[in-house]
Amino acid sequence: MFAWLVNAWRVPELRKRLLFTAGVLAVYRFGSWVPAPGINEQALSSLFGGSAGNGVLGLLNLFSGSALSRFSLFALGIMPYVTASIIFQVLAVVVPSLERLQKEGEAGYAKITQYTRYLTVVLAAAQATGYAFLFKSQVNAIQNANAGRIILIILTLTAGTALLMWMGEQITKRGIGNGISLLIFASILAYAPEGISGWINGGTSARLFFPLVALGIVVSVVFVMEGQRRIPIQYARRQLGNRQTTGGSTYMPLSVVMAGVIPIIFAAAILAVPQTVGSFKPAWNIWLQNNFSPTGWKYLLAEALLILMMTYFYTSVVFNPVDQADNLRKYNGYIPGIRPGPPTAAYFDRVLNRLTFPGALFLAAVAVAPSIFIAQFHFSQATYRALGGTSVLIVVGVALQTMRQMESQMVMRHYEGFLR
Repeated sequence: MFAWLVNAWRVPELRKRLLFTAGVLAVYRFGSWVPAPGINEQALSSLFGGSAGNGVLGLLNLFSGSALSRFSLFALGIMPYVTASIIFQVLAVVVPSLERLQKEGEAGYAKITQYTRYLTVVLAAAQATGYAFLFKSQVNAIQNANAGRIILIILTLTAGTALLMWMGEQITKRGIGNGISLLIFASILAYAPEGISGWINGGTSARLFFPLVALGIVVSVVFVMEGQRRIPIQYARRQLGNRQTTGGSTYMPLSVVMAGVIPIIFAAAILAVPQTVGSFKPAWNIWLQNNFSPTGWKYLLAEALLILMMTYFYTSVVFNPVDQADNLRKYNGYIPGIRPGPPTAAYFDRVLNRLTFPGALFLAAVAVAPSIFIAQFHFSQATYRALGGTSVLIVVGVALQTMRQMESQMVMRHYEGFLR
């Protein structure tokens, strides 16, 4: 364990990537403590310390790393960007012009990314406006709440989200791992000490059973997410000019949970939309708090269904059976016993459906079942937020993805890997 850490630190490029990622995450955590201008922090503390902190607002506060409860520079977190990404991925399926952009390669993806940034700013401005009016009407958390002060707060929070979006892209480009996922990962970890404190100070049943639940989640997540279906691939000989290449055999690994933790993040982003809409009207927000609590069966059922749908959707985005079959035929590859072309695509589609269904059920079960267990044993809300099924799933999943990327960097430099 420590040997690969030493080896990773010895590689100059990998060391720079690690330091860059750590530096960006440190700036993110610092910005989460810088309050927006004219905020009454005591009034906000009373709001999140009451029933509102146990509802959907508490969940949104978790994904912002407690920045929302301080109404700080990064109070909106990165969720507006995630929501914008979902919208454009859905639109790319039904809008022909966006579908053509996707097929143009890097240039098309760059345009879609630019459109996603614009929509992120619009969503962040709308969400900041809703929160400003919500906190002003409920607890009078904005001092001297005139039009100029509210506009300044909206601009501050929108700029904070735009800065977070840029920081996440920089981590993906110059650091280690997916930047957006790592920002959410850091937000949940920042909430962990409060959750551990709630567990230590909780009842006897909480102290006894919670470590077993957490350990069971971690082991099952690692076991399932590391599971693969290996499809054998055979390559025929090819004539390249005067040289003939020799054929060979390999395999194509298909992960049981090919979508990773993206469906969990997407589901959380979609479930945050009603709260954003409800924040414009206090009566709607009160109804959401009373009828759509994250520990209630309505919320958990909606979360499970969204995870199932988003797992299928995102898997179809990252793995297209027709494109994979065409690529295999282009390079003289084939699956033994399966004809190239449409039969290969049909085979990929059949295998993918068999893998995606149990993977989607697993994600939904791990996200929902621990929440029910924690609610039944009356664990504290802090423990539920920081160490519940959704939080542990995201933390473990993002950690595994980041370790895989570090593994590939190490193997390229002839060092022994650490994922065995």
